[in-house]
Amino acid sequence: MALACAIGYISRVARRIPPSGINLFQLIYVLIRDYTEKTGLPALNLSLGNPDGIPEEAIRRLQARYAQDPGYDFHAYAEDRNLLNFAEGMVELHGGIRFRDHEHLRAVPIPGIKTASALIPLACGLHLSNRKSRESFRVVSNLPAYDVLGTWAESYLGAQRIVWPLLSSEGMRLGLEGLKRALSAGKASPDLVFVIRPGNPAAVGATAAEWRALIERCLERKTRLVNDGAYSGLAGAKHVPLAAVAKDYPELEWAEMYSVSKSFSDPGARLGVLVGSKDFVEDYVVIKGNTDSGPVPSVMAAYGEFLADRQAARAALERLRRLYESRLAYLVPRLREAGFREACSTEAGFFTLWRVPRRVLGVEVGLEASRKGLSAHEAFNRLVISETGIVGVHFEGMPADGRPEPLIRYAVCADVLDPSFQSRFEEQLSRLKPEY
Repeated sequence: MALACAIGYISRVARRIPPSGINLFQLIYVLIRDYTEKTGLPALNLSLGNPDGIPEEAIRRLQARYAQDPGYDFHAYAEDRNLLNFAEGMVELHGGIRFRDHEHLRAVPIPGIKTASALIPLACGLHLSNRKSRESFRVVSNLPAYDVLGTWAESYLGAQRIVWPLLSSEGMRLGLEGLKRALSAGKASPDLVFVIRPGNPAAVGATAAEWRALIERCLERKTRLVNDGAYSGLAGAKHVPLAAVAKDYPELEWAEMYSVSKSFSDPGARLGVLVGSKDFVEDYVVIKGNTDSGPVPSVMAAYGEFLADRQAARAALERLRRLYESRLAYLVPRLREAGFREACSTEAGFFTLWRVPRRVLGVEVGLEASRKGLSAHEAFNRLVISETGIVGVHFEGMPADGRPEPLIRYAVCADVLDPSFQSRFEEQLSRLKPEY
């Protein structure tokens, strides 16, 4: 026993990463498991931010065919090769441009947006030895957000992170005044502005006017601009891709990323594309070359062939968009009728974002948070999950007055149209009685 305790102690003190660094979504899995163990019931899981479906049969057939093809190129390192014009297909479908028509642009396949995002600060020169310190490298990114870029830039790479808050009072849009306020404390220009449009958790797109205003600001400050466009394929006409506007600014240093994860329900493919200004993309390729060996080539080839038929690819994308739209048409009205207040509209994909009420289930959320030593948004989510099984993802927003704003994200990556789900969900939802 003593030896076992000693080994356990050694294991604990050998940790180099604080347990407090747990990913938010890992925490949600723990809360779901606890609810199921306590009740014996499956959770009403509105937290999942990944597609609950699989790629269409036509895509799966192509993947199987190329996996069996003995061609060397389909099984060797892909590196930055672009098999069967995959990049052209992805960029035209998602960005609405033919990048080959613009000599100042380039695109490269990537093994997923999350990995690529982590490399972006390095592709902007964060690591260069002629900098006095990494703290002098300034990265601007939004909150609330699925904050991979902020975590990497600030916590892992040691850059100075500047938060550009998204405000529910402005519908979580890219308000340039908010950016100006965020930068007003310092005179130096940021090296990188990184946004997610359409957003996560705020599924709001961007307009051409918003992009132009931001582009002009970046040109003025010689700042690189990047958009995580993972949800752009599911936005329809409610969103203008950065590429569609940025292509007209040859002097702008920019990049936009898309992937097949959300667009074709294929997160396991680990496949996407980065398009942007040629110098920026080539800087990225240098860093990427020392980090990964490219996507799985047979999967890239399968999508290259699939995307070659632009009409069929658009039709597949539209079918998926309509599926999520029908689910949202059920969920959003039910939450409104139950008394929840939206933090922003839902313009793309499968996320809805709501203000956390002051009181729910007869409990004062603020008092519950104080009693358990939690933030209000986490206390709300834990309470609702524990009592009803309705699972969301909690986020914290920052209104203009600087006070934290508790938010809750409910997604439709579960079959909310299933009658058995609806019966339980509506019964439990009626118990919440939110008060603001």
